[in-house]
Amino acid sequence: MTDVLPRPQVAPPVIDTGVVGWARKNLFSSWANGITSLVLMFALGWVLLWFIDWALLTATFTADSGAECRGHGACWALIHEKYRYIFFGSFPYQQHWRPLFAVITMLSMLLLSSDRRMWNTRLIWIWSIGSFITFLLMFGVLHFSITFFLVVALVAGGIGYAIRSVIAQKAELYAYYAAMGIGLVGLVLRMLGILPTFGVTIAPLSYVETGLWGGIPVTIILATYGLAFAFPYGVLLALGRRSHLPLIKGLCVGFIELIRGVPLISLLIMASVMLPLFLPSGTSIDKFLRAQVAVILFAGAYIAEIIRGGLQSLPKGQFEAADAMGLNYVQKTSLVVLPQALRVVIPPLINTFIGFFKDTSLVLIIGIFDFLNTANQALVDPKWAGFPGEVYLFAAFVYFCFCFSMSRYSKHLEVELNKGTRR
Repeated sequence: MTDVLPRPQVAPPVIDTGVVGWARKNLFSSWANGITSLVLMFALGWVLLWFIDWALLTATFTADSGAECRGHGACWALIHEKYRYIFFGSFPYQQHWRPLFAVITMLSMLLLSSDRRMWNTRLIWIWSIGSFITFLLMFGVLHFSITFFLVVALVAGGIGYAIRSVIAQKAELYAYYAAMGIGLVGLVLRMLGILPTFGVTIAPLSYVETGLWGGIPVTIILATYGLAFAFPYGVLLALGRRSHLPLIKGLCVGFIELIRGVPLISLLIMASVMLPLFLPSGTSIDKFLRAQVAVILFAGAYIAEIIRGGLQSLPKGQFEAADAMGLNYVQKTSLVVLPQALRVVIPPLINTFIGFFKDTSLVLIIGIFDFLNTANQALVDPKWAGFPGEVYLFAAFVYFCFCFSMSRYSKHLEVELNKGTRR
């Protein structure tokens, strides 16, 4: 019996592999595709060469006025001259370090929140400390009344008890009881006028009113805290819309359809112009806060419909299994139903987040200048008039960095959370 010699492995033809193979298969698979590809490649190359020449080779990077940029390429000297106003608006010039560190703090909060290892009680501390630092830097002075502490105690105790009442130790349950009791009794005494008004004031810096805020801090604050508060509020609306109680379901359906049926600009105008007419004489609410509430209401209605779609996608067996384990409604929803529903709707949720991050520019209608609007205001200076392309291109680049980062994180999170379900 003769031995069979092993056949040497032959590499595939170069024309079918690598870049050449990919181009032959996708760009030049036929004569029509080849001609189309060549035309598009020529057009793209021409545009790219023109852009490089305009943006880099013939651009002006330093100048004292726009007149020195005339007849050349891009006038990046405008960005160099106005970048502090574009980023921080009318915030006091000597205090620009405050919004800068506020932005760094918020970005650090978001980066830490994106780490799944932080999805526990540490996340509460991250957002509490980060929010305190952010608003202390922006305002300079913070005042916390006794009512604020009582509401926090009541809400924290109620949520903790509802979620962990079955699995918590007695000491932990007693802590929840104590927090709810202190919060409830204190609020009742406060409403009756028995508990006096007092609070804690922290004033390490000079006060800066919200009318002077502008630029990137306004955009990030409106988007971050608007979506942070809109998310749990949207979850409650989605659950209420699926409720078997006709009154709760009707109220949630009516509210969602009403908010989704009007543009965001109308809500901003209502919050800025109409709301003060219904307030008691002498009572006023900060304009920035009113805009933030309008964004929360609008975003919550859209998030509610997205989450409702995720809830409807779950098989009925998941609800029955949770009931068989003896979980109450809050535990079943928070531990079994919502985690699965949210995993399904990650792509549309991130798409909504990206949309609302860009929609913050609509607050210009009520006199608040976010990043895009401060960039636009940089063109008002007669010395630098006539260069809108550079300003809007710079603004588009900044928006792209934020939105593309959210998109990539969405893809990463979707892959990570679906590892156990892939085959």
